[in-house]
Amino acid sequence: MSEIKKFYVTTPIYYPSGRFHIGTAYTTTLADAMKRYKTLRGYDAYMLTGLDEHGQKIQEVALANGKTPQEHVDEIAEIAKDLWKKMKIQYDDFIRTTEPRHEKIVEKIFTKFIENGDIYKGEYEGWYCVPCETYFTPTQLVDGKCPDCGREVKMMKEEAYFFNMKKYQDRLIKFYEENPDFIDPAYRKNEIFNNFIKPGLEDLCVTRTSFDWGIKVKGDEKHVIYVWLDALTNYITALGYMSEDDTKFKKYWPADLQIVGKDIIRFHGIYWPIFLMALDLPIPKKLLAHGWIMMKDGKMSKSKGNVIYPETLINRYGLDATKYFLLKELVGGQDGLFTPEGFVERFNSDLCNDLGNLLNRTIGMLNKYFNGEIPTKPSKLTDLDIELENFITERIKETEKEMDEAHVSNALDEIWKIISRANKYIDETMPWALFKEEKIEELKDVMYHLVEVLRKVAILIKPCMEESSAKIFEQLMIKDENLMTWDSIKTYPELGSGLKVIEKGNPLFLRLDLNQEIEFLKNEMNK
Repeated sequence: MSEIKKFYVTTPIYYPSGRFHIGTAYTTTLADAMKRYKTLRGYDAYMLTGLDEHGQKIQEVALANGKTPQEHVDEIAEIAKDLWKKMKIQYDDFIRTTEPRHEKIVEKIFTKFIENGDIYKGEYEGWYCVPCETYFTPTQLVDGKCPDCGREVKMMKEEAYFFNMKKYQDRLIKFYEENPDFIDPAYRKNEIFNNFIKPGLEDLCVTRTSFDWGIKVKGDEKHVIYVWLDALTNYITALGYMSEDDTKFKKYWPADLQIVGKDIIRFHGIYWPIFLMALDLPIPKKLLAHGWIMMKDGKMSKSKGNVIYPETLINRYGLDATKYFLLKELVGGQDGLFTPEGFVERFNSDLCNDLGNLLNRTIGMLNKYFNGEIPTKPSKLTDLDIELENFITERIKETEKEMDEAHVSNALDEIWKIISRANKYIDETMPWALFKEEKIEELKDVMYHLVEVLRKVAILIKPCMEESSAKIFEQLMIKDENLMTWDSIKTYPELGSGLKVIEKGNPLFLRLDLNQEIEFLKNEMNK
């Protein structure tokens, strides 16, 4: 018996500054879809998410709200967990950097770096961005402001510990040369390599003394371990690295896929590999750097009145519609766009007109022509059948290829090509005409293929739209689990004699009134 393959996927650990908008929901949904897909393919899949809870910004926000930092992050942690529950995110672990299991290991890692000569004490003076918790050189600033968030920076000087990045520069360059697919998309890798690595790495400040909300350096407690060394190591501390029980670490590391936003790819693409090199640990197989969900007037901001929250979309339009939009909108690492018009139009077009209509038409015709009974597998195929089957085979291959690369938007494109082709197949075969002309065997052939398309689609969309997948199977009255496996999409099985669909189909998605819903969403964004 062959060993079950593992798949370890992570989200970044999110900063608990407040309620999560749809951008954060996208990242987590993408990781969840990948875990579900790999599980469906027979992998032992493990997903990690969590919160990055230390740092000056947290301390300042908590103080401003009359709370302790711990009280503040505890509240946000519950909000996050409630949202992931509402979105049915199947994470296996939720790591918080304030947990003892994390803090103890970070202390050990820091000590090991000192013992290895990777960390030394010095003095740091530079331009510091409080929200990003990052120092910048003058040349890295853009118009005198933070290159990442565009906010004002402060000149700061303090005693600090530094990580010797220069020590690992050549090794990092070699790694990039030997692993050209490490960062996806490739242009992000090129940006990092050309802008930061090739010109020469600066040693990294890894402690602070100007605040105390964080993990203290043993024996030098005025120093707090700086955010990136603290935060990035969550991916291994959550697995039990350097703990009494490192079973999960041995099983799942290195990560197969780490999903991050484009704004933090530099830290994951430079600092993280170097930390792992210093620990003599393997580097993750792939970093996926996605874009942002933008609004017409730029990034989401409460001050602009353009923020949309996932709860709003889920409560109004359902979980699957929300997930579909998020996963479909961001393509190839580029920014996506949320507009009320775009959301409603995609809902009506893709979900109602394409998928929903295919199911409704098929259920309706089966009840009308065959009293709901699904015809048996045809013994002879028409030219149209062969063309349809060949088309589906190619689209399934492409779907798998795109999903294996975590290009979920492209995979959904391929699935919707199958749906569109099936709707065209109805128009080509004209079941109503076949019934009128009493060509019953031909009609049975058509209806079998339509049911098969829907069965395959239900499996293909399951990682992204589990509720809709289940509803399709319910309406087709298919209960045999062997007909719900990923491997079964590559076959045309006998669906069983006497198998009947539901007597009256239920719409998967109800068509939205365009003007009414646009007005609703605009009002929600301005709250």
